[in-house]
Amino acid sequence: MKAPDTYAACLAQEAELVLDHLTARDALEIGLAVLEIAPKLTPKPIAVHIQNNDHPLFTHFMEGTGAVNWDWIGKKNRVVHQFGHSSWGVGKDYREKGLNFQQETGLDPVLYRAEGGSIPLIVRGQGCVGSLTISGLEGDEDHEVAVEGLRLWLKRQG
Repeated sequence: MKAPDTYAACLAQEAELVLDHLTARDALEIGLAVLEIAPKLTPKPIAVHIQNNDHPLFTHFMEGTGAVNWDWIGKKNRVVHQFGHSSWGVGKDYREKGLNFQQETGLDPVLYRAEGGSIPLIVRGQGCVGSLTISGLEGDEDHEVAVEGLRLWLKRQG
């Protein structure tokens, strides 16, 4: 697994992962695709959370995950909802500019962390309508599990 090395590569990846729609059924299928592919990518347990901009649509915690993962899910998906881009990409953007995310944004680190693991769910013609968030691995690995799960679902859509 390898997360993008640059912010530009993160943006290119997001442009590749555009959905035609996001329904509750889609969220269920995306979540199940993540759970299918995750064991092929890592032996470690993960937590998966999908939400639209209004409310949760899918959440699953593998054995060995729990409250700490739920805390990290919140921190990372708030970054996506604030900036409209992946938490990994936002972190890369600040680091490439030599800036500290927390200092520059003034966002509470208890609530916001620009670490990998949350990606935007972008619907064609609508923009970012939600997020897919993974917790349980290193940030770059969380990012890649999210991306690969969404890629698998998109591939199945035709």
